[in-house]
Amino acid sequence: MSDTELTAVAAELAAKWPETKLDPSLERIRALMDILGQPQRSYPSIHITGTNGKTSTARMIEQLLRTFELRTGRYTSPHVESITERISLDGEPISPELFVRTYEDIKPYVGMVDAQQEFPLSFFEVITAMAYACFADAPVDVAVVEVGIGGTWDATNVIDAAVSVITPISLDHMDRLGDTHAAIAGEKSGIIKKGGLAVVSQQPLDAAEVILRRAVEIDATVAREGMEFGVLRRDVAVGGQMVTLRGIGGHEYEDIFIPLHGAHQAQNASLALAAVEGFFGVGGAHTEPLDIDKVRAAFSGVTSPGRLEVVRRSPTIVLDAAHNPGGARVTADAIGESFGFTRLVGVFSPSGDKDVLGVLEALEPVLAEIVVTQNSTLRALDVDRLAELAVEVFGADRVHVEPRLDDAIDAAVTLAEEEGDLGGAGVLITGSIITIGEARILLGKR
Repeated sequence: MSDTELTAVAAELAAKWPETKLDPSLERIRALMDILGQPQRSYPSIHITGTNGKTSTARMIEQLLRTFELRTGRYTSPHVESITERISLDGEPISPELFVRTYEDIKPYVGMVDAQQEFPLSFFEVITAMAYACFADAPVDVAVVEVGIGGTWDATNVIDAAVSVITPISLDHMDRLGDTHAAIAGEKSGIIKKGGLAVVSQQPLDAAEVILRRAVEIDATVAREGMEFGVLRRDVAVGGQMVTLRGIGGHEYEDIFIPLHGAHQAQNASLALAAVEGFFGVGGAHTEPLDIDKVRAAFSGVTSPGRLEVVRRSPTIVLDAAHNPGGARVTADAIGESFGFTRLVGVFSPSGDKDVLGVLEALEPVLAEIVVTQNSTLRALDVDRLAELAVEVFGADRVHVEPRLDDAIDAAVTLAEEEGDLGGAGVLITGSIITIGEARILLGKR
């Protein structure tokens, strides 16, 4: 199959309602699932929502399940480089051929639903249906599904997942989800199913209260980080960290190496372990812990592209997809803990609908200087407006403007090299998944 066919399908999908445009209804996706024969009901699922850490947690859950010899499907968004990354089988993105074939298979049914509905199916709804159909055709033993935005009205929420995971909630997508932690938690807790298990990270108090209330209303069991499970010990190690985790069955899993940086990744690991324990019934009918050797093997092989990912040395270039203040704060903390930078220069291009000032304020303590730029999408914040905001936080003498991302990366490398000792110099490229994806291509990390 030629790249032209995948490009054509991607263009057809892009012509639909964008995934940032929401109509709070599951009517269209349910109608499509009905006409496709309810493919999402043919396998068990683990459903993941939250503000930050969803994709990393999904990848960890998938790796654990695969180590226990289950065939997995994973659905995550957005993609870093290729649209095919959103749908994975057995830990790898599906091939362009399978992506195109799956789209062509469901395309007639998409047209039928569109003809019956007030609004047409969106980009995200169609790809969600593609994922569910692809997993049924494979077939998979279990699907690991990340929501797009929110939970209650998210297109993914037509599955009946026995295990739901809620990663840390912070203020993001406030125009669509609400402007308080409690309001956002109300939307995200909508993925918890009656009689199921909710694995919940530590949350702001008002968010935690909403989640617990929802669980009580539908007779769901809740496992809380810091109570029923969590990180008992964490030590920085070369290339990552060593952790001891406590699972929901009360068992301790020692000497687990995670090749990812930051306390937030240890937190994600504890969520992933608890979710998989819950899936296998540990802590309930099944009292034995998971095989520790398999748990260690799974975590040691975890990857998370674009999450504090080192893509070059001398100077060190790190990519991170932080795009809201909460994510930027954990990135800044992890940079300070895991990298010995004496001079770090930032390359920054966010989307215009984000709390850009909040992200800049979170990153300022760890950046010596910042190069503001603009990625290639229409959602990117105008570089001149971005420069104005950056000057508010960093001061004019620490802000540099390069409208093109490739020029911004070159400029940041030059600024970092002014340190002289390249061992202590670094460049952090951040602001959005789109920026990270384009940077990976420019830096040869496809």
